[in-house]
Amino acid sequence: MTLPYAEVIGDPIAQSKSPIIHKHWLSALGLQGDYRHAHVTAQALPAYIAARRQDENWRGCNVTMPHKQTVMPLLDALDPLAEQVGAVNTVVRGKDGRLTGYNTDARGSFEPLLPYLVDLPRRIVLLGNGGAARAILAALTGAGQSVTLAARNTEKARALADELAPDAAVTDLARFAQPGVGDVDLLINASPLGMVGNPPLAFDLTHLSEQAVVFDIVTAPLETRLLQAACAAGLVTIDGLAMLIEQAVMAFALFFGELPPRDDGDAALRALLTA
Repeated sequence: MTLPYAEVIGDPIAQSKSPIIHKHWLSALGLQGDYRHAHVTAQALPAYIAARRQDENWRGCNVTMPHKQTVMPLLDALDPLAEQVGAVNTVVRGKDGRLTGYNTDARGSFEPLLPYLVDLPRRIVLLGNGGAARAILAALTGAGQSVTLAARNTEKARALADELAPDAAVTDLARFAQPGVGDVDLLINASPLGMVGNPPLAFDLTHLSEQAVVFDIVTAPLETRLLQAACAAGLVTIDGLAMLIEQAVMAFALFFGELPPRDDGDAALRALLTA
């Protein structure tokens, strides 16, 4: 018997920890199913989607860089949040073969930040202008937060801000490599900088206030240089697993029809992910 399965696609993809998460939850619930990696290049994406659409055992896929926007025209429908954000990180196949795109990154990024958004206002700086940055920007601005968007490509960042947060300030990421004045209370790295196979992130910690929270969504490595430096400076840090696990909760329910077990606060899952 062929098991129902889902997978995560991207280029590169070997670093993804999503199979560990979903297989752990499948096992904990005693569900029959599987979750895999699939290396899909930009050129191969249309053929991949067309082939999986015909596979009745395929429940869908999570979508990572660089496909979160380019996958959208290949789908039949978009969830309202995915349409608003303009990026898809979860594709679900219906029984009729129709494919619907969702965005679970917005929830995944916002949930870990909730405890730190109580004492407002805060100065928030978001690094990046890709699919994950889009979701985070939408989540923050939807909650009434003001955000400064910093990216290497300021024209692309300005277009993103104009689309989702017209009042957001936009600046060149390079300015944060120079000394600052300690006025940033929440820093979120939603760029690939610092991830295995990508250039390092140059960020001078003097931009951060003494109460700053530093959130890096990179998961490979989990302890990025940014998080290591922030921790050494005594700042509160949030690693990429926080967002990865939170965004996977909704995706798992969409794929397999049940919410995952989280009674232990994800302790067992985190142990697996950091082993």
